[in-house]
Amino acid sequence: MHNKNINKYISYGKYVERKGMIENQLKNYGIEDKNILDAFLTIPRHIFIPKENRQNAYWDGPQFIGYGQTISQPYIIALMFEEVDLNSQFNVLEIGSGSGYVCALLSLLVKNVTGIEIEKRLIERSITTLEELEIKNVSIYNANGYNGFPNNAPYDVIMLSAAPNTVPNKLFTQLKPDGKLILPVGKIFQELLIFEKKNGKWVSRKVTDVRFVPLRRENK
Repeated sequence: MHNKNINKYISYGKYVERKGMIENQLKNYGIEDKNILDAFLTIPRHIFIPKENRQNAYWDGPQFIGYGQTISQPYIIALMFEEVDLNSQFNVLEIGSGSGYVCALLSLLVKNVTGIEIEKRLIERSITTLEELEIKNVSIYNANGYNGFPNNAPYDVIMLSAAPNTVPNKLFTQLKPDGKLILPVGKIFQELLIFEKKNGKWVSRKVTDVRFVPLRRENK
């Protein structure tokens, strides 16, 4: 699947930059899952970024996409994917879908992807980009991330690409019994946490320290 898509997206250019991102960033940081690496090689990250910022699209860090939002550092996205142990049959919710880049990556790795984003102008742009890439298994909606998206639940994985101050409890009700929640938490100092059930209770584990934009409650 990935090789076919890599050839399909060659016309978007910057393949060498994507290859460098994988070799010099993802592998160097310890990302080993071949499916994840292939997804990053396949999806042209730069087309999810406004044209004025595209020269930095493959740098080792987050990139601004407008309206106070960013695309996360490639390594952190890949790390979150590895931590939740993605499966090709999974139903996944991404909260704070922004440009649609993470949803596009997930489209190659799982069965169904739901993205929710509070900034309507970003939704319009991300849907246009996903349609251009002919990605069919992603749906993006305008919604408040603190409430999740119960319409498409239950989810195998819920992941947040923006940081609430505290964990939104409503999200646990939208997970399958063996589902996982991974999210950055905190206002100034943030931790990437992963939650899963052990002995019938949700238990968290810290993955690493991170820095994400805040998870907004309303579209201002």
